[in-house]
Amino acid sequence: MSTAYIQGAAMTPFGKYPGASYAGIAVPAIRDAIVTAGVAKSDIQAVYCGHAYGGMLTGQRICKELGIGGVPVVNVDNACSGGATAMYEAIRSIEAEEIDVALVIGVDKLTQFSGGTLPLPPEDREVQRGAVMPAIYAMRARRYLHETDATIEDLAAVSVKARRHGAKNPYAQMRKLVTAEDVLDARMIADPFTLFMCCPTGDGAAALVVVSERKRRELEGSSVRVLASVLHSGEVAEGFRDMTYPEISERSAFEAYEAAGIGPDDLDVIELHDAFTSAELMYYECFGLAPHGEGFKLIRDGSTTYGGRVVVNPSGGLLAKGHPVGASGVAQAAEVFWQLTGTAADRQVDGARHALTHVTGGGVSGLDHGSCAVHVYEAV
Repeated sequence: MSTAYIQGAAMTPFGKYPGASYAGIAVPAIRDAIVTAGVAKSDIQAVYCGHAYGGMLTGQRICKELGIGGVPVVNVDNACSGGATAMYEAIRSIEAEEIDVALVIGVDKLTQFSGGTLPLPPEDREVQRGAVMPAIYAMRARRYLHETDATIEDLAAVSVKARRHGAKNPYAQMRKLVTAEDVLDARMIADPFTLFMCCPTGDGAAALVVVSERKRRELEGSSVRVLASVLHSGEVAEGFRDMTYPEISERSAFEAYEAAGIGPDDLDVIELHDAFTSAELMYYECFGLAPHGEGFKLIRDGSTTYGGRVVVNPSGGLLAKGHPVGASGVAQAAEVFWQLTGTAADRQVDGARHALTHVTGGGVSGLDHGSCAVHVYEAV
């Protein structure tokens, strides 16, 4: 069981900031996280910066603007899992008693691409044949609809829930409520996905201050214990693959449960990787909330919203909060920090004690997925 704690968390509102630099987007969140944690800049012993498209020395460029230097700065590119992987590395350093205070940054600026789908490695053979993320997820969604009793209306219901949650989140990119009819009538992106079934691209940053048990005892204020931190890359899987079964996410989640000493029934909050609506239904199944092929039933009966069994994506998730790729995993942890310290304002989940965050990153031909990071937390 981990001995690392999140002592401070902050983020910038996700949105579109075409005129801003990576440092300009990230610095306000970092300053707020440091203030919340009650540490000084001089206390920071290492920096871990997750991003996907920031280029060379992103973390150093950001830290320079804050006057943080002379400490290890590790830049992490792990596609959508970049920020969560940066947190994983910080936790490992604290558990190994190498450091007592780490700064974790997640940041990306997707407006630099001027719209469209995100660029993927051109040498990948599936990318050469036109594979882009909306199309890949759409194929998975079509297979899920074919093999289960789920309907297109269930996919729309995920969007409606996400927007309802996101409407209460001042950091969310999409805060307008939508109806199922709005979702279904929106323009088609990749059948069966309409526009509102896909997460928006944008810019944003989030930051965490992660500390050891020893340092935590010196500080005032609330903290959240990290019970488990798990990171996996995909298994080599040439040929046929079950598109309705994200095996890497199930393996990561149950490894995290074992390390944390809790199970899915103990969770009060989940922040998961809902890049497209069908993914959320499949992840319900991967996390043990429903049997395989029956995740859609949870969105129908309200089990994954306020008043239900567990609140999934109280932040609005990627669908409403937005998805600046490398920032998302850290933003999920920030939301959990607020939920478990009782400071989530209008979106507070009553009595929240345990939470899980989950983010997956990218795809590579011949792997079942690129990467997956799962963390489990406990209020203290």
